[in-house]
Amino acid sequence: MTGSSHELFDFIAAELAKFVAGEDENSHPFPVRQRELGFTFSFPVRQTSVASGTLIKWTKGFSIEDAVGEDVVGELTKAMERVGLNMRVAALVNDTIGTLAGGTYYNPDVIAAVILGTGTNAAYVERANAIPKWRGPLPKSGEMVINMEWGNFRSSHLPLTDYDHALDVESLNPGEQIFEKIISGMYLGEILRRVLLKMAEEAEFFGDTVPAKLKIPFILRTPHMSAMHHDTSPDLKVVANKLKDILEINNTSFKMRKVIVELCDTIATRGARLSAAGIYGILKKLGRDAVRDGEKQKSVIALDGGLYEHYTKFSECMKSTLKELLGEEISDDVVIIHSNDGSGIGAALLAASHSQYVEVEES
Repeated sequence: MTGSSHELFDFIAAELAKFVAGEDENSHPFPVRQRELGFTFSFPVRQTSVASGTLIKWTKGFSIEDAVGEDVVGELTKAMERVGLNMRVAALVNDTIGTLAGGTYYNPDVIAAVILGTGTNAAYVERANAIPKWRGPLPKSGEMVINMEWGNFRSSHLPLTDYDHALDVESLNPGEQIFEKIISGMYLGEILRRVLLKMAEEAEFFGDTVPAKLKIPFILRTPHMSAMHHDTSPDLKVVANKLKDILEINNTSFKMRKVIVELCDTIATRGARLSAAGIYGILKKLGRDAVRDGEKQKSVIALDGGLYEHYTKFSECMKSTLKELLGEEISDDVVIIHSNDGSGIGAALLAASHSQYVEVEES
């Protein structure tokens, strides 16, 4: 995450080579032909063609300066050549675009895709004539996919706290990805740690001394927070064990453990409700937040990411908030489907469809 561009892409190429080496012989029907890849790259890119794009900036804690401004496909291609892989990238795809493509393949009613994982982003299908930035002739379909990069959304209306401001200032990308820093999996556990640290320092929440491990940034991860939040044992034993194993905090009272569960709930609820607000914003932009001309439209949202998949209380709160925002009349026509590894599948489908298109053009 903080090495050199060479190291990053060599790692990706090496893992790809391992995968190819373990494949069944029958999985490659044309051994002479160069194989084609879909490359899911979930960072802001200025895309210059279907298979090229320059990295604008890193997010999610990555900081590899010599890669910024470089063509990520070109970097991967050079790395694949170094390990002797006879492959080329046929499609460069953001993870939200991949999820949208994969979701649409399985369900034609999919109109948007959302990632709720380590980071967060969304994409949707828009009418091309509704895009103010559009230049040149409109596409034949009359539609265009919009990669929102909503993780970088910021507004004076966002409910930011002192903990959020401090986290942002001390991050690798201060002033950026503000929405992501209050709703995504990389940061929820860190927000909890910062709240607990202040309680330890100012209210002696854990006793006379401040636990040393509690001062380490990102030591408390969102999966730990999720496990404590979901603790249903009568004495909140999971909470006690997590505090002991991760932070070396022993002899906590039931009352203390209960407060920590309430903190988990507060932080997760804020993130989940803001996520739902983002989805509602997309539906409203597309005119799917109400009955239009007496007709109802089915709207399906493809959702992928470990936070949504594994943090049940987060995902349930997000879905119930979306229903609350839409109201009973519309909410039944808005469906969220879990698109497991939707971005990878979508990238593969786009690479395959592009491959077929090229074959038709050549023939």
